[in-house]
Amino acid sequence: MYRIADACRDAGRAPAEITTIVVTKFHPASVIRELVGLGARDFGENRHQDAAPKAVELSELDIVWHFVGQLQSNKARAVAEYATVVHSVDRLSLVTALARTAAPLDVFIEVNLTDDPARGGVQPAAVDGLAEHVLQHPSLRLVGVMAVAPLDEQPRAAFARLRGISERVMMLEPAASSISAGMSSDFADAIAEGATHLRIGTAITGKRPDRP
Repeated sequence: MYRIADACRDAGRAPAEITTIVVTKFHPASVIRELVGLGARDFGENRHQDAAPKAVELSELDIVWHFVGQLQSNKARAVAEYATVVHSVDRLSLVTALARTAAPLDVFIEVNLTDDPARGGVQPAAVDGLAEHVLQHPSLRLVGVMAVAPLDEQPRAAFARLRGISERVMMLEPAASSISAGMSSDFADAIAEGATHLRIGTAITGKRPDRP
């Protein structure tokens, strides 16, 4: 966590502005329990089949579950039973499916910062339309935008583009000021470009276990 504080200082920002989401992909519930004991509260999972049993096992703990992976529309209701934040909203059908769930949800629009249509996320030109669709549903709270930096581009340049997209979204919904960006290898660049939510895995948890 001290590295995050250092990055905030270098960017002229306060660490209190940052929500650090510990991504516990493939890690057992025991690791999450230990991290809660150390003060962590926000945890991210990217597969429903992994996240759901952990949420049940740790239900007595004060945890905010963030779903950070690609989400199939037919799993939206199940994910909403434990997650309160979804970072990967990228299409109209998923918005509709999430809006049908009983619990209010905070959602980020995932933006594809590459030219590869196979990558998750909506293309930048379509972000405004998707944001307007989210805003039509009272059960969804649009909190901001999310992206993963492309492998073939300097992360800071990519996050600068995401920041510009965030400013566009805020013209539609001023409260949607959050930016979910930055992972173990590039969170300092994300902080420098205004990220409010970091998705940190190995830098906190160590080497990820093999996929079960």
